Amino acid sequence: MIGFRALRVLSHARKLMWREDYVGAIAYLREACLERPDAKCQALLARCRYLAYVAHPPAAQPARDGAWPPEVEDPFASVEGIPEITPDRLDALALAAGIRHHGALLVRGLLDEARVARLVSGVDRAMQACEAWHRGDYRSEDAAWYSRISLGKECAIVMGRGFGESAGGVWAADSPRMLQELIDTFEAVGVSKTIGDYFGERPMLSVGKSTLRRVPASQGIADWHQDGAFMGSDIRSVNVWLSLSHCGEDASGLEFLPRRIPVVLPTGTHGANFDWTVGPGMVEQAAAGVALESPVFAPGDALLFDHFFLHRTGVPPGIRKPRYAIESWFFAPSAYPARQVPLWL
Repeated sequence: MIGFRALRVLSHARKLMWREDYVGAIAYLREACLERPDAKCQALLARCRYLAYVAHPPAAQPARDGAWPPEVEDPFASVEGIPEITPDRLDALALAAGIRHHGALLVRGLLDEARVARLVSGVDRAMQACEAWHRGDYRSEDAAWYSRISLGKECAIVMGRGFGESAGGVWAADSPRMLQELIDTFEAVGVSKTIGDYFGERPMLSVGKSTLRRVPASQGIADWHQDGAFMGSDIRSVNVWLSLSHCGEDASGLEFLPRRIPVVLPTGTHGANFDWTVGPGMVEQAAAGVALESPVFAPGDALLFDHFFLHRTGVPPGIRKPRYAIESWFFAPSAYPARQVPLWL
């Protein structure tokens, strides 16, 4: 049964929502949930992050440095492949240089062991609650970990929710407690600020492209792709691919082309299995002699890249464990993919 305090918090938050002050409701609910977490309050907080977009669709904001994309020198010019840095070196210039000159930036040890452990536990709880929902034995205590965010019936991305769940994924937006944990984590380690500085405007998080993952060891070889093939090329994006387990050795990881490709490659050709994937023949052409990479990721490592990055799931010969990871796509309000749904941060 919901407590008196939670009822009071929900009542005040709904008054703010009635006035369409969703940003105020977000701040109020967040503070209340920090003081005492409550499943219904956290679910309403997640919905307010979505409704803030519905009421006030993302619009362009003046970039601090004028033109975008930023022109930056390459401090990693001597590096072959994807540059690797420590968290203390992560800023907008390093991010821009990594993506614009090399295709991506690898931040080793972005999260400490304690944060990784909390996120792994949360992914397990979210998966368990999702499975209970599908089995029909969902309990009230599961709501904090899995409570589907309500989107309009006309929302195109809803069709992809079930497919993701069948492949070991749960939308972060469908797990109210994990969504807030993730947002708090990105703020604490400076990722949100860095991406905002890179965009030149406050970023938003994607509903359908931000996913908690526990990929089973039965994962097969996946197809090559660039996310720009189905999101469009004229956008501003950063994906934070966060490893929560040892990936690429005894669990699946990422295989990628370690170079910048500034266009969306032809899809559905050169031996591709789907009309949105890049065939192996096209991958070979794009590589032009550059060796593909599939590094080993430690828990807490993060690979940051945009929608042009050519990659696929990497499946090592010794795979025997599930892969824990979180994929979080950030977009700029002024150049947001038309078919995606943003969350206010």
